[in-house]
Amino acid sequence: MNPTPDAAYIAFEGDRCVGSGDLHEVARSARQALGQQPQASILIFNGRTSALVDVDFRGSVDDVVARIPLPEPPATDEDTALAAPRGPGRPKLGVVAREITLLPRHWDWLAQQKGGASVAIRKLVDEARRNNEGSDRIRLAQEAAYRFMSTMAGNRPHFEEAIRALFAGDAPRFEQLIAEWPADVRDHAARLAVPAFHREA
Repeated sequence: MNPTPDAAYIAFEGDRCVGSGDLHEVARSARQALGQQPQASILIFNGRTSALVDVDFRGSVDDVVARIPLPEPPATDEDTALAAPRGPGRPKLGVVAREITLLPRHWDWLAQQKGGASVAIRKLVDEARRNNEGSDRIRLAQEAAYRFMSTMAGNRPHFEEAIRALFAGDAPRFEQLIAEWPADVRDHAARLAVPAFHREA
């Protein structure tokens, strides 16, 4: 099966992809695969992070799908305002009050900033996000690919060398090392690793 690009979830029966898409679609495909091969080992991954997803496969296909909660619709400003506890923050603007711990010198510096501590912290976070966007994207891609490869290809030839190539940003070497892996495992690992090799000049 050809996995859907940028699928939210992806399921493997052994080395073979048996479903990709939203969790309901993937769980349905995975349960159908189990119906044909009851002793099969099915793993479902988050398509972005490669975290394993636990699905209860007991019962029929409809039973399995029915146990998976529906994704929550995006919250509106009104929903946010109603759900947010009363107190500090501006719920209608999406501002949430949380606790952070700083040393006295940090609080002293923040108190001297224009707009106060909250404004200064938001500016610092936004600046750090902008400055680190490229490195964060690479790191998250490396972590997702590593997590998937460790689970699905840890015993495959050249696994350790492929991991080193991944973290070194060596795309040609990486592709060469995983070329002989089972097609679905190889292709998904390569897809996860793409952002790790697109480094900014």
